[in-house]
Amino acid sequence: MRRALAAARGVWGTTHPNPMVGAVIVEDGQVVAEGATAPDGGPHAERLALLARGKPPRPGAVLYVTLEPCCTHGRTGACTDAIIASGIKRVVVGATDPNPAHGGHGFEVLRAAGIEVITGVLERECTDLNLIFNHWITTGGPLLAAKAATTLDGKIACRTAESRWITNPASRADVHRWRKLFPGIAVGAITILKDNPRLTARREGEPEWSPWRFVFDGLLRTVVDKNPPAVFTDEFREKTIVVTTPHGGLGYVRKLRDLGLKVWIFDSPTQRVSFADFRKKCAEERISGVYFEGGAHLVSELLRSKQLDYLFAYQAPLLFADDKAKTIFSGLRPEKPDQAVRLADLRHELFDGDVLTRGRVVYPDKFQVDETAFGAR
Repeated sequence: MRRALAAARGVWGTTHPNPMVGAVIVEDGQVVAEGATAPDGGPHAERLALLARGKPPRPGAVLYVTLEPCCTHGRTGACTDAIIASGIKRVVVGATDPNPAHGGHGFEVLRAAGIEVITGVLERECTDLNLIFNHWITTGGPLLAAKAATTLDGKIACRTAESRWITNPASRADVHRWRKLFPGIAVGAITILKDNPRLTARREGEPEWSPWRFVFDGLLRTVVDKNPPAVFTDEFREKTIVVTTPHGGLGYVRKLRDLGLKVWIFDSPTQRVSFADFRKKCAEERISGVYFEGGAHLVSELLRSKQLDYLFAYQAPLLFADDKAKTIFSGLRPEKPDQAVRLADLRHELFDGDVLTRGRVVYPDKFQVDETAFGAR
C-alpha cells in the first residue's frame, strides 16, 4: 500500500477535480505493475495498472489500491468492471470513496463477483492524500485553506514589518509542494504591493508551475502603479484572476483585461468581496481548492466570515515577545477557551526544527467577532 501511495503522489496536483489514486499489482510477493490516475478525463489508476501488466494477472495476484474502485460508468468505465474482467480475486483498499452517494458500493460489487476485499489498510494516509477531493465531493465546493508562518508567539513580522525569513528553507520548500497541489493560490492587494510575489510552484528538478493566481483587490489599488506586479505581466499572466468589486472602477478593469488577465467582479456594499460568493464562483469554474497565503487581513477575514476550511500553520522556534509585532489572525472575540476556533484531523510534520500543524477548521457554537475590525484590504 505504501508503494501505491507513492504512485499516487507521483501525479501530485495533476488530477483535479478527480482524486489522486495509486494502484499496484502483486504476484508471488513481487510488484509486477502499477498505475496512477491520469489527468481529468483519462484512465483511472486500476485500469492503468492492468494495462501496464500487459497480460492477464497470474492466479493469486493481488491488487492494492489507495481508494475504493469506482463502480459507476463515467467517461472511462467502472474500474470494478475492469477488475472483475481481469480475474483478480483479492483486492486490498486504503480509503473508502467519500462520495456519500455511492461510498462502499464498489466493495459490494467486487464481493458479489466473488472477489475478496480487504479495506482500511493505511486508511488515514490514503484519506489524507485527497483532502481537496474529499471536501469537493462531499460539499460540492472548493476547499479554502490558509497558510501561516509564525514564531512561537504567533508573530508573522517584526514591528518593522520585516518578515524574511521566519521559517527555514525546508518549510518554505514544503509550501511550494502544497502550491503544486492546490488549483488556486490567493493573496491580498497589500501582499502584492509589498512583496510582488510570483505565486508559482518552484520545486527543485521540476519546471516552474502556475496554478490559478487570485489577487483580492476590492479597490484595484494594484493597478494604479506604473510598474505592474509580476503576476500581471509574467509568462503566466493568463492564469491570474483579479477578484474585485464595482468600487474598483471600470477603467482599471479594462486595463487588466487588456493585459490578458481575468477579472471577477462581485457586488458588495464595501470594498471587500464576499467569500461565500467567491466560493460559489470557484465551484462554477470547477476550481476545487484555493490556498490563501496572505496577507493577515485577508486570511483573518476568511476566518472571521467562517469560510476558512483548512489551515497550514508553520511555526519556527523563534520568540519576538513584542506586542507591536504583527500577528496573523485577528478580528474575533472569544470570551472563554471553549469559544476558540479549533483544528481537527490533525497532522504534524517537522522541517529542520520548524513544525507544521495542519488540520480542518472547526468553528465554536458561540462564534463572536469584533465588529470594529479591519479597514480596507
